[in-house]
Amino acid sequence: MARQKKNGQYLNVKIDVNVYQRLEEFCEETGYTKTAAVERALTTLMNNHEADQETLRRIAEGSVKLVETGGDVHA
Repeated sequence: MARQKKNGQYLNVKIDVNVYQRLEEFCEETGYTKTAAVERALTTLMNNHEADQETLRRIAEGSVKLVETGGDVHA
């Protein structure tokens, strides 16, 4: 029985050869497909960005205060 077709969109990118080699090594080491690895990396990047933006929004509106602890600043 054939695998169900994925609801997806093709992405054609040209990336630095060193990044691509690291991706190949990562996939060989972890067993991820390149598609799964890139999807996971992009999802993590975007989730982190959204969380950072939410923190900045909350700081700007004053609902979160910055606290300095030994040279580091934390929200």
